Amino acid sequence: MHHSSRKPRRAVKQRLWWVFWLPLVLLGFVLGVWQWQRAEAKTAYLAAREAAPAVVDPQEAPMEGAQVTLSGEFLAEETLFLDNRVHDARVGVAVLTPLVDAEGRRWLVQRGFEATGPYRVDPEVVSPEGRVTLSGTWQAAGDGGLLLGPNREGRRLQTIDLTAWPEGFAFAGWLHQETGEGAYAAWWRPSVMPPSRHLGYAVQWWGLALAALVIMLLGGRRRARVSSPIGDSASSVGELP
Repeated sequence: MHHSSRKPRRAVKQRLWWVFWLPLVLLGFVLGVWQWQRAEAKTAYLAAREAAPAVVDPQEAPMEGAQVTLSGEFLAEETLFLDNRVHDARVGVAVLTPLVDAEGRRWLVQRGFEATGPYRVDPEVVSPEGRVTLSGTWQAAGDGGLLLGPNREGRRLQTIDLTAWPEGFAFAGWLHQETGEGAYAAWWRPSVMPPSRHLGYAVQWWGLALAALVIMLLGGRRRARVSSPIGDSASSVGELP
């Protein structure tokens, strides 16, 4: 009676073994595939950025990463600041000023970094008067990221939000100014994880999935052998009837 009561317990433990390890194997495989796909997407994205053309006063929305040259007048009174920027170990803001071109279209220009120190006093910025010509890299508007609290405080924004300017803009995006009148210190760099990093993550996930698969198979085979009739008879040697 004691011998037969162990069989159901062993069967349950064997099933739990497979229920535990099989999802881990599948999870590791799926996450590896996901990282591989992200590497392919990132490779295509970087290639598109490299191939983005240089355009002057474009009539349609520029491609992501395009070198854009604009001519127009700054709207100095509408300047806002992108808060909590760090450049060369200094704390400050990025200067955001709309520009209106000869056709009356409005563009948002991120003019560069201005140090403020640890204080919450808005910096005094100078905007050239009259017609200016400038160039830089175009960034399309996207998800602003996680916000803890309101986005705007006075003239400061936590993330660039085009709706902060009620009149709006010609295209959903902004120009990171690099040259031309009114430029401050260039601080922005595209934050793009290289494809090689995603490939490394994919290999790690697949390695973990393979390790889990080996453990699952070897452990399952051992448990099956112990639960087999031969294993039962071997474990019952020396037991009294």
